[in-house]
Amino acid sequence: MNDISDKEDVKVFVDLFYTKVREDDLIGPVFASKIPADNWAPHLERMYSFWNTVLFSVRDYTGNPFSKHAGLPVQEAHFTRWIELFTKTIDANFRGEVAEDAKSRAMKMGYLFQKKIEYIQSNDNYKSIM
Repeated sequence: MNDISDKEDVKVFVDLFYTKVREDDLIGPVFASKIPADNWAPHLERMYSFWNTVLFSVRDYTGNPFSKHAGLPVQEAHFTRWIELFTKTIDANFRGEVAEDAKSRAMKMGYLFQKKIEYIQSNDNYKSIM
């Protein structure tokens, strides 16, 4: 099994991962509520660029990924599932340093997003602007 080596490999794991996400009973509905079925292609393109930038330091993605997630009705269980599906997707398809880096970065991002969302959900000052 090969390591993740370029944007084509990123496309492979992103497509496989989001297929699992869309089918998942816990997190699938959260994504479905924000991304209409006919709008998945642009989302996937953004994710290809995002992970290409994260893993290969290529200036391919611009934006603020957290802003898209800040108001989501999610909790720790959602992030746990997201990380589980991501890790399983990588492990089933890739082995190597970049694959391990992808899993590590996903775990850190998931944890950070979870904590930030928990803070927003528990802070009345933020609730009023969301």
